[in-house]
Amino acid sequence: MEFIIPGLIMMSVITSSFNNVVSSFFGSRFQKNLDEILVSPTPNWVIIAGFTGGGVLRGLLVGLIVFAVSLGFNPDVRIDNIFVVLFFIVITAILFSLGGLTNGIFAKKFDDVAIFATFILTPLTYLGGVFYSLNQLPDFWRAVSVINPIVYMVDGFRAGFSGQSEFGILLDAGLVLLAVVILAGINWYLLRRGVGIKQ
Repeated sequence: MEFIIPGLIMMSVITSSFNNVVSSFFGSRFQKNLDEILVSPTPNWVIIAGFTGGGVLRGLLVGLIVFAVSLGFNPDVRIDNIFVVLFFIVITAILFSLGGLTNGIFAKKFDDVAIFATFILTPLTYLGGVFYSLNQLPDFWRAVSVINPIVYMVDGFRAGFSGQSEFGILLDAGLVLLAVVILAGINWYLLRRGVGIKQ
């Protein structure tokens, strides 16, 4: 239970923050509410921050609820470093909120909103070390799993609870921060070019 609980919390944060932003952004596009924002002098970074902030808030609230429920199954959950826990849960929520925004920008119909989450995000999450340690895998599958970025988020978050990391907290944090910067830049560029919005 002590091993699985951090993985379950992270899985709920990932899916909630992603789904909140992709559905909100696409809904705003579909209902033409986004047009009002685009004709205003609101900078693109404010639009990104607004949608991302909503996704982060929902992700953190769902993660907190999952943690509270998990205490009913294991009331002796130990947190080794609360700052590491908070860092990884917030930065992961930011990353997948940005990912949801990217999906929302490219989505052309309602089916496109769910297709990425169903066929890419869910398998990556389940193969991201949520329920098992990568050390238990054969060498080939461990090498394949190392490509999965969710592995590093779960590993860093779990390290905040147990104090042990398979890859090192600095590597985990560095990779996630790099992904956030890249995805934020991509979203800013897409909004600036009007991709999926001004057609």
